[in-house]
Order: sequence, then C-alpha cells, then structure tokens
Amino acid sequence: MAFWNKKEIIEDTDADLIDKYRNSNDLIYIGKLYTRYTTLVYGVAMKYLRDEDLAKDATMQVFENLISLLKKHQVENFKAWLHTIVKNHCLMELRKKNQANTSSYDTLVENATIDMEKEEVSHLDDKIEKEKDLELLDQAMIGLKDDQKLCVELFYLKDKSYNEIANITGFDIKQVKSHIQNGKRNLKILMEQNGK
Repeated sequence: MAFWNKKEIIEDTDADLIDKYRNSNDLIYIGKLYTRYTTLVYGVAMKYLRDEDLAKDATMQVFENLISLLKKHQVENFKAWLHTIVKNHCLMELRKKNQANTSSYDTLVENATIDMEKEEVSHLDDKIEKEKDLELLDQAMIGLKDDQKLCVELFYLKDKSYNEIANITGFDIKQVKSHIQNGKRNLKILMEQNGK
C-alpha cells in the first residue's frame, strides 16, 4: 500500500484528486479522499443507521462504490455530493431491511446530483423568504399597541415566561396572556397586509 503525507493531502483539492484518479485509475487518489472524508461519511451513516457496525460497513461500501461512480459522474462539489451518496446508500440499506426496496442504488446515485441542485435552490429560496418574513415582522411590530409589543417581544424574542413578564411589566398573568394572544393575532394581520 502506498503512503502519503498530510501536506500532499492538503495541497490537492477534491477536484484535483478526482481528476488524477480519472486520468490514472490509481486508487491512491480514492485513498486520499477516504482519508479526508472518512469521519464525515461515518458520521452521516451513524445518523441514519444508528449502529456502529452497519455504519462502518456503509463507510467502506461508499468508498468502494466511488471507484466506479467517479468514472460515471461529473462532480462539482464533492463534499456535498458525497454526503448525498452516503445518505442515499443508508436509506437504501434501511429500505432493504424493511423489505420496501422500491428503487435501485444506481437510480439514487444518478438522482444525487439533481437532488443536491434542488436543495441548493431551495435553500436560497428559503433564505430570501426568511429575510422577507423578518422585514414584514419588523414592520408589523411597529403597528402593535405598546402593551402587546412589549409582551410579544419578551415572550417570543427574549424567551420569558408568563410569570417573568408579569414581574417585569406589572401586568397580571391574565393580562400578559391576553396581550400576547392579541399581539400575535394582530401581527399576523399586519404581516398579511404589509405583504400584499
């Protein structure tokens, strides 16, 4: 077995190692990727399989599968792609275990890149949506009555209990609950109005 030092591993990017492997068929480059990502792959496998031995087996199988997969697939972001491959591998193992295997490993691998792109677009959409929601929330908070605004901020933004809010504001518990409930309802109305 060939040996390499850490400096060499750090110098080569994932893309470099994949290119070198494709051009040479030398498994040393898969070995370098294995060294770099074993912990990640094992961690993901443990998350899904919840069994040390199964996770170790899955880690070895995924890296064995890379020998052929990296020849078939163009990979832009290896780490994210590998994460998807491991997840799909584990889901297949769980399906086999439950005798509900409805699609092949190859099909899941081919869909991995598409899934990853969808996730990236979805993540960006979610981020934009959250920013819009936060802007609407800020605008709506201005429109609340002072008592409602104070109670809502203390309850939702500062994680205070009803009792703590009552102590801070001087309201009784019933008033605190009422201000929070009415404030929440008014926030929803104001956000819907501002969002149009």
